[in-house]
Amino acid sequence: MFRQKGSDGTLSRMRALLVRVGIDQEFGRWNSPIDLRSRRFVYVPIPENQEPSPQHVRLYDELLPALRHFSKKFNCKDDSELPKALIGRPMHLDPDFEYLTYGDNGNVRGAKVKCLAPKDLIVFYAGLRAIGACEGLCYAIVGLYVVRKIVMATDVPRDRWMQNAHTRKVKIGKPDIIVRAHVGQSGRLENAIPIGEWRNRAYRVTEELLERWGGLDVKDGFIQRSVTPPSFLNPKKFYNWFLRQGVKLVERNN
Repeated sequence: MFRQKGSDGTLSRMRALLVRVGIDQEFGRWNSPIDLRSRRFVYVPIPENQEPSPQHVRLYDELLPALRHFSKKFNCKDDSELPKALIGRPMHLDPDFEYLTYGDNGNVRGAKVKCLAPKDLIVFYAGLRAIGACEGLCYAIVGLYVVRKIVMATDVPRDRWMQNAHTRKVKIGKPDIIVRAHVGQSGRLENAIPIGEWRNRAYRVTEELLERWGGLDVKDGFIQRSVTPPSFLNPKKFYNWFLRQGVKLVERNN
């Protein structure tokens, strides 16, 4: 376990991080679609920037059925068609909700993730593109993990390499970590929860939600992009709010 003990020898209180995932204009030059009425969305990861292992490579092509189904259901072909530049290209499928894993570099953005312990939370959000008359960016929670354990990626056995993007690479990074989440308490949200608004020249968590959650450790709820993921100041208050939303968690990517 990576969590540090306090000066009195006891473990620190519950922690929760808000982690941005999914394709966007900086990583992939596209935003996956969401229907704001139903809050249904398609989870599309960022492109892979390292050489994937040939036997474990995951291509964007496998997302085409989910995007076509979304397009047909919500009559939005032009809004949900995957760019041609991504067809045949490897994707960095992380988090992988099918296996309830999440990987990161434990020396960089994942440094805060590395300090999490069992029962802590990782809340995944993405910048999605609203379809139809209400077009625009929608920052929304798309997944949640209750941490079960964290292991070094280099310690993952070969028969589990296919379970996360950080172990599907030809060369597994020594600083990389893999989070494994609790079954039944973790997964992709079947219906996303919008959390953002344009305020003070940036996308931020709404003021109402910041109050309901007990706040974040970033100025004015800033969520456009950050070097390190924001922490919830009152994780238990946030989690109680989340559970009251009654959103179904599923163990699949789409």
